[in-house]
Order: sequence, then structure tokens, then C-alpha cells
Amino acid sequence: MRLGRSVSIDQAAHLLGLSRRTIYNRIKDNRLQTIRTPGGSQRVLMESLVAMGFRPQAFSTAMAGATFPQRLHQRN
Repeated sequence: MRLGRSVSIDQAAHLLGLSRRTIYNRIKDNRLQTIRTPGGSQRVLMESLVAMGFRPQAFSTAMAGATFPQRLHQRN
């Protein structure tokens, strides 16, 4: 997964080790900030993930090249 300015809801949940429902609750509580894509998808801003405790430097470089579904599959 490449980490840019924002990530999907699923990616945010994975990076923070939280459920999708918890991510949506954090958005509702204004603890995570989002943007909308031109297609209408909601994406979580990386700066708000960092504020919640995610540290990009701690992100495994071995898994950085893997796509999100592969990493999710490896976790199970």
C-alpha cells in the first residue's frame, strides 16, 4: 500500500488496528478528518491518522509493496 495524503476507510481501519465501524464513529466524532473524491468515496486524511497514533515510520517496509487485500489476507 502506498501511503499518500489520504487512505480508504478499510485502509485506515487496518493501519490503526480498528474496525470499519470504529473508523466511522471516529469520523462522526470529528476525531478523524475525511475528504470526498470526485466519485463520492470518503477517504481519511493521513494527518488525522497520525493524530490518532499511526506512525508511518513504524509501518513495515516488507509489507509496503503488498496490496491491501494481500496484507488483510495475511493477517487472518
